Amino acid sequence: MFGATRCLMMRKNTLSFCKLSDFIIVQNCRLISTSDKHSRKKKDSDRNPVKSTGGFRQNIVQTIGSSGVKEPKEPMSVFKPVLVKSNPDDLNFGEEIAGKINKQALLKELNRFFTSPEIKILCKDHGLDEYLYNQAYSSFRRFCMDVHHLPTELYILFSDILCGAQHNHDIFPYFLTHARKVFPHLDCIDELKLISDLTNPPNWYPEARAINRKIIFHSGPTNSGKTYHALERFLSAKSGIYCGPLKLLAVEVFNKSNSRGTPCDLVTGEERRSGREDGEISEHVACTVEMANMGQPFEVCVIDEIQVIKDFQRGWAWTRALLGIQAQEIHVCGEGAAVDLVKEICISTGEEVEVRNYKRLTPLVVQTTAVGTVDNIQAGDCIVCFNKQDIYNISRQLEQRGVEVAVIYGSLPPNTKLAMAAKFNDPNDSCKVMVATDAVGMGLNLNIRRMIFYSINKIQLTQDGEKEVDMISVSQSLQIAGRAGRFGTSWETGYVTTFKQEELKPLQDLLKQSPDEILQAGLHPTFDQLELYSYHLPFATLANLVDIFISLSTLDDSMYSLCHLDDFKFLADMIEHVRLPLKAKYTFCCAPINRKMPLVCTMFLKMARQYSKGELITFDWLCSQVGWPFSPPDTILDLVHLESVHDVFDLYLWLSYRFPDVFTCVDIVRQVQTELDTVIEEGVNNIVSLLKNADGGPGSSKGSLIDEDALEAKRRQIKKLKNSWTHEDANLAKKDSGGVQATAKEKNSLQKQFQEASSSDSPIDYSSKRVEDNESEIVPSNNSKKPPGRIADQLLQQGIVTPKMMKQLKRELQDTKKR
Repeated sequence: MFGATRCLMMRKNTLSFCKLSDFIIVQNCRLISTSDKHSRKKKDSDRNPVKSTGGFRQNIVQTIGSSGVKEPKEPMSVFKPVLVKSNPDDLNFGEEIAGKINKQALLKELNRFFTSPEIKILCKDHGLDEYLYNQAYSSFRRFCMDVHHLPTELYILFSDILCGAQHNHDIFPYFLTHARKVFPHLDCIDELKLISDLTNPPNWYPEARAINRKIIFHSGPTNSGKTYHALERFLSAKSGIYCGPLKLLAVEVFNKSNSRGTPCDLVTGEERRSGREDGEISEHVACTVEMANMGQPFEVCVIDEIQVIKDFQRGWAWTRALLGIQAQEIHVCGEGAAVDLVKEICISTGEEVEVRNYKRLTPLVVQTTAVGTVDNIQAGDCIVCFNKQDIYNISRQLEQRGVEVAVIYGSLPPNTKLAMAAKFNDPNDSCKVMVATDAVGMGLNLNIRRMIFYSINKIQLTQDGEKEVDMISVSQSLQIAGRAGRFGTSWETGYVTTFKQEELKPLQDLLKQSPDEILQAGLHPTFDQLELYSYHLPFATLANLVDIFISLSTLDDSMYSLCHLDDFKFLADMIEHVRLPLKAKYTFCCAPINRKMPLVCTMFLKMARQYSKGELITFDWLCSQVGWPFSPPDTILDLVHLESVHDVFDLYLWLSYRFPDVFTCVDIVRQVQTELDTVIEEGVNNIVSLLKNADGGPGSSKGSLIDEDALEAKRRQIKKLKNSWTHEDANLAKKDSGGVQATAKEKNSLQKQFQEASSSDSPIDYSSKRVEDNESEIVPSNNSKKPPGRIADQLLQQGIVTPKMMKQLKRELQDTKKR
């Protein structure tokens, strides 16, 4: 009976699975079919060659290179194996039919199967390269060694192989089935390649292709009037859209348009403003380029700073605007280096390009001597630094010489930048010198006489995604230098020089050159494409879907390149464990976040968690996280923290327009952000004082230590006072928050203490003063009790002193007694 059953099972195996030679024949036919398909695809393609961006290996390295891995990845290493487990509920009669299996002998046969050259060739034909083959075999071996849960037919096959009745090559059908479970893409690789086909971006926008658009390229250097002429056409049109690189520029166009009597709306990632009093949608809109509406027709579109189309992070937005906006006239403004690329792109869309060239309106003179020292800084000078530390050093040196400075750098809120610019431009203000990063190179109108490069080296993002310190590009140098002597300001001639003499000659050489021709426009995978990927690869994470998309994408690299998606993948990995629908997770990961700010990243994660729970993300919840209300910063670290909080508010507002049902407190958050703008502006105005506080002054290290303890005591006391505040105290809530209200007299005293605490320069004196005030002004209620214990314990508990200060007081008392 046993032999007959075993014979039947062997016959079933023989009928159910083809021989090794059958798989080779079938695979050869499949390869021929696939090859024919690809050859037809190439014949039907456009005149431009369809290429993978440098092949699988180079494509992955170019786009994922910033992860820190300098060596090229294996082409298929982006595919992560899916864990395949045995089903313990499956009935296994194998041991009853075929007897017990020797695990050591089974492992030996499996290893022989793995090392077989014929099997390796066959696996390669089925899409399993060395990486996939190794991963699939490791999973298959673990699966097979759990002999008690093996499928019955596989158990019997192993028994027959160990008895010599069958060859170990007969394992291949089972191995291939298992490999396709470990790597689901093996079953749908052709479909995935079709989804990630980026060879013809113009076809993504059929509505725009149905319009015979007129493309006008306004080409010229900084301060040549190119954007002015484009905006004049924008203002005279019946409808129009302005797409700018910065919120500051969009706000400027918004204000200019409405002041000229042309109602214009403002649309940025964090803000919406109506240009009409009745709140209706205006015919004109000024927006950041990422927010451009591809579905609305306009008469005129202005795309500003088109050279950013090459940017490795944001270039995709300019490509999308150029190809997809439905406007009868597209006015493109920017450097002449982008003219040829725009022409090539428009040839593929069948649209003609008219180029209008402009020259600089005021002369720009490169000086023959460097500044050398801060003593040679003059009124109207702007010193450009490429890191904050240089900004701090220069600001301190200038203020030590009695020179008041305005400070602008990238992480400052837009309103603070505008306030600093207005202070510098005001002829009646005593501030006549600016210290800034290259943030002044775009978006701000400044009355600068001379631009001084403190350095000509900065951290640059390379094409491979790596960051390295290198000399600034020709485009960057021209963009920054061109801010000097702008047309319409009080300076008719602009001057440029360096701070260090040895860098003057290289800068002169840079300014003599023309910017390098822009060769490629950026592209970015859409949600629809990643969603289709997720249907085929349901177990892949969002970050892994992006990696696979990049690895399989094909595009015309004579005109296009994939933008770097490291920030997107960083956020995707951060919230991968949070249960969110794919659409919501994709939207969260598109948020403009500086991942170098830990507070912002933490709040991003907390907001995603709150959203996943279906809970409202209110102002109360936000305040509990960021520590509102705010006090003026004491040190530069306090200022950096407030800048991070401002970014958190920006994140909240950005998400509120994508998830309005969850982020409900838009108005009050915007009011608090305005309050925070004022606090940050005050801190920037006193930046040198903040630096002194951070350093502990010029005293000894012992003095510095005491100062830090005092500052900590002050913060603890302020924190205590903050906890006594309600929303009514700041006039930012329309109804009671529900907390226990203090008496009017006590509340007034606490508010007075908070204001004095925020502005006090002597924390130790402040602390003693607070004790006296508490004794004389605050009358405890009937239910309150006097804190028990020694005075020292009470002082420590209330945050008036720290343990280190108590030890120092103890030593001083002992010294006094000895005397």
